[in-house]
Amino acid sequence: MTAHRGLFVTIDGPGGAGKSSTTRLLHHRLTSQGYAVHTTTEPSHDQLGEIARHGTDTYSGHALACLVAADRYHHLATEIRPQLAAGKIVLCDRYVASSYVLQRMDGVPIDFIEALNAAADIPDVAVILTVDPKVTARRIHERGAHSRFEAGITTSRMEAELYADTTHRLTRRNYPILAIDTTKCATEQVVDMIVQRIAQLTASPPDESHTA
Repeated sequence: MTAHRGLFVTIDGPGGAGKSSTTRLLHHRLTSQGYAVHTTTEPSHDQLGEIARHGTDTYSGHALACLVAADRYHHLATEIRPQLAAGKIVLCDRYVASSYVLQRMDGVPIDFIEALNAAADIPDVAVILTVDPKVTARRIHERGAHSRFEAGITTSRMEAELYADTTHRLTRRNYPILAIDTTKCATEQVVDMIVQRIAQLTASPPDESHTA
């Protein structure tokens, strides 16, 4: 397959929506089709990201929001942008949409979150997985909670409401949202839809920049 320009694809959604499974299968599907793919996650596995990822019981509110944003900008500069410049499709498990949701669940005003993330690059495809809160609550119960943000049906409902609002807010900022309901949709079907969008974009003329 001929080389394509780099594409930045982010995957967000409530806990239990299937982000990690979707990202893994999407990576496999794209590489099997001959695309050069780099998969990453936020918080990143760099020093700042590890503090943010494992410090949710120590840090909260504005402090945690700043940690996550600082890791994001470092992640963009040192990993994401270089991989895009090399012509790769970069898949990122969680990005700005997650901050709009999780930091608000942590009591941080949306204006503060928007300002913190205003200079973050806009993806080429911003996938937001939606799902019935009862389904995510059940999935989280079965696999176990990853953080204090996953605390049963109450937090699952709150996440669902905030992701709906976040989709609206990011669309106004020209984010190319691809919302997919995973309540009754198999991971393979979700990946099919994302691959279709990527194929459309790789056939299009490249943009001048990935930056906001």
